[in-house]
Amino acid sequence: MSEASTSPERDRRGRREADAEELLACDDCMSPADAFSVVASETRLSILEALWRSEETPVRFSDLRREVGMRDSAQFNYHLGKLTDQFVVRTDEGYDLRHAGKAVVRAVLAGTFNESPDVEPFGVGDPCVACGAELRASYADETFAVACPDCGKPHGKYAFPPGGLNDRDETELLRAFDQRVRHLHCLAADGVCPECNGRMTTKIVEADDPDEAPLGLSVHVEHVCAQCRHRLRSSVGLSLLDQSDVVSFYRERGVDLSATPYWTLPWCVSDEYVEVLDRDPWALRVAIPEGDETLTVTLGPDLGIREAERGA
Repeated sequence: MSEASTSPERDRRGRREADAEELLACDDCMSPADAFSVVASETRLSILEALWRSEETPVRFSDLRREVGMRDSAQFNYHLGKLTDQFVVRTDEGYDLRHAGKAVVRAVLAGTFNESPDVEPFGVGDPCVACGAELRASYADETFAVACPDCGKPHGKYAFPPGGLNDRDETELLRAFDQRVRHLHCLAADGVCPECNGRMTTKIVEADDPDEAPLGLSVHVEHVCAQCRHRLRSSVGLSLLDQSDVVSFYRERGVDLSATPYWTLPWCVSDEYVEVLDRDPWALRVAIPEGDETLTVTLGPDLGIREAERGA
């Protein structure tokens, strides 16, 4: 094959990169370095936080200055002017946050830039799906993990902003982590990056060596953002938690799947229940047992359910 020839996958990748560059190419856009320098001021952060806290927006200049607690009107106007257009929008009625301004405040509240806490490992109260020992949860380096201390089987390890630890006991923290994991994979499966809202692609990956497979899974799902390159890996089962066939199957048996921690569902943390039917294109069969009945679903390469059957 000549150097000028390209594969379809390479063509698609090239188009995605070109699209991303086009989106980022903007004559009126502020460079990332300039954007960070603008908000690198305690006064400007105070202005953004004051707008965030305001129950009614837009906020008039005098009311906003009073809320920030700055007496010098000219100095306050200088800092507000630096934020206007990129982080704050000015209207006839006053000032309000733009999306970028809200993102900055959310990042501060989440502790993304200024917090780095650790949490001592604690018992989850649920058994490992592999050996039955009690699972333990841990938090370090802005990552929350649930794993078995006895056999070492991982039951999930994902980024969790430090702000999520605030005002939550262990039970509430586990619930928040469970919901966050579901949310991350729901967005990713729908093609939306949970980090930047860019286009996310989904593919099924089969490891050559099961012993060295990511997440300890020989077959797993990988979501990758074409814009920010954020990568999210998971078991095949996690993509099925909000599928109507699966939700109905559990509901008919008196189980609220949305309130059931995903790590207690063996088909969500193991590939033992996954069977590869075809690889070109991908076709998978997943067995979902509950009580004395099993729901068997067949998935296509997009992880959509093609068939669903129930049996003993």
